[in-house]
Amino acid sequence: MEPVIIYHNPRCSKSRECSILLDDSGIQHETVKYIDSGITTGELHELLRKLAITPIELVRQNERVWIENYKGKNLNDDEIVQAMVDNPVLIERPIIVRGDRAIIARPAKKVLEFLAS
Repeated sequence: MEPVIIYHNPRCSKSRECSILLDDSGIQHETVKYIDSGITTGELHELLRKLAITPIELVRQNERVWIENYKGKNLNDDEIVQAMVDNPVLIERPIIVRGDRAIIARPAKKVLEFLAS
């Protein structure tokens, strides 16, 4: 079985809920605390490929940093990715990765459906 990775923000209730669900289900996983460790453009592009979404679909557009610095600007995909690299709080979470696929686990129970498929 391929390893499970959770991109986790411990300050986010939905992310904590998903992490607890993985633990309670006995699913071994690696935790990436991307807010603390940061994320590279390469890692972000890889996540976007596995999620099969565009960069703007991964942005938390209600975050203050987005509203104050980026909202209303005509940004291309590379600029949006750079905004998320510079401000990891903008990345929607939690993200669950297994192999070549990933999901944004909202609601948290989506993780169990994803891992069962």
